[in-house]
Parts: sequence; C-alpha cells; structure tokens
Amino acid sequence: MYNEENYMLPIVSEEIAAEAFSEIFKDMPTWRKNMIHYIKDENPEINTAIIEAANKTELDPKAVALGAYMAYNLIELAMNENDKLMNYTE
Repeated sequence: MYNEENYMLPIVSEEIAAEAFSEIFKDMPTWRKNMIHYIKDENPEINTAIIEAANKTELDPKAVALGAYMAYNLIELAMNENDKLMNYTE
C-alpha cells in the first residue's frame, strides 16, 4: 500500500459524482466498453487487475468491472478538479 507522507486521494465532491453518474448511466454498457479501451491505453496494469479481480469472484464480472471503472473515473475527475484549483490564477 502506498504510504508517502501528506499524500491523499482527492475528494470526490457531490457535483463530480452527479456529473459522472449522469454520463455513466446515460448508456452504461457503452460507457463501460469505452472505459475498458481508455484504461487499457492509459494504464494497462490497472485494466489487467480489474479484469482479474472481476473474473476471480463469484459476483457478476461485468458489475465488478463497472464498479472499478467508476471508481477510477471518479478519482480521475476529482484529481483534474484539484489540479484546476491548484493552478487557478486571477
């Protein structure tokens, strides 16, 4: 587990979550397929881990993968929002 001092994951605000869920559930199967390709290109090790975890449970693999892709997307959106705030200039 990563344990560097002063490192925290970004906070996922209600606004970020609402925006993400709106996009995800508009057409969830297509969104999930797009995330598979996006993460495969962006971070293949994470994609492999998600697929392995999804296949090694007795749960629905597509549902497990969807949850992991949603979490990845929410963290990424929150990180982008944090970056915008940190680099904000008037």
